[in-house]
Amino acid sequence: MSNRHLARTIAMQTLYEWDFNGRQPIDVVKLLHDNLHQFAPDFADDGFSESVIRGVLDHINDLDATITKYAPEWPLEQITIVDRNILRIGVYELKYSPDVPPKVAINEAIEVAKGFGGESSGKFVNGVLGAIYRDLIAQGKYGDQIPAATSAHSPPHKS
Repeated sequence: MSNRHLARTIAMQTLYEWDFNGRQPIDVVKLLHDNLHQFAPDFADDGFSESVIRGVLDHINDLDATITKYAPEWPLEQITIVDRNILRIGVYELKYSPDVPPKVAINEAIEVAKGFGGESSGKFVNGVLGAIYRDLIAQGKYGDQIPAATSAHSPPHKS
């Protein structure tokens, strides 16, 4: 497991805990450090998981609005807590993390969804993030072409 994959996993677990407990105004960074200590005591991610969490929380309203727009059949509160927070991280990385290639953001979200979500979580996350990615390309955020593999039926190829 790569360092960033583990960091995203722990970030998702931390956001899950925060969301599960009603998004209480708690020190989420302390919660992250507790989770790092519990799940990966010797792991040094150079602050990546903390930057993901801070980014998600700083943009939570936009992230949630984006998820709602691209998953209109699923009101945000009806999306499982795991999937909702995986999507928040994926959307954050697509929209606000220029150092994370979009294909990596999508692939990582799919892999975390497969590992922690339900049977169809990977396809759901892929469909939502793929649609967002296509629209970001159309808006000029990314100069590359839409990869054929970001359809709702198949995950992107790993690079």
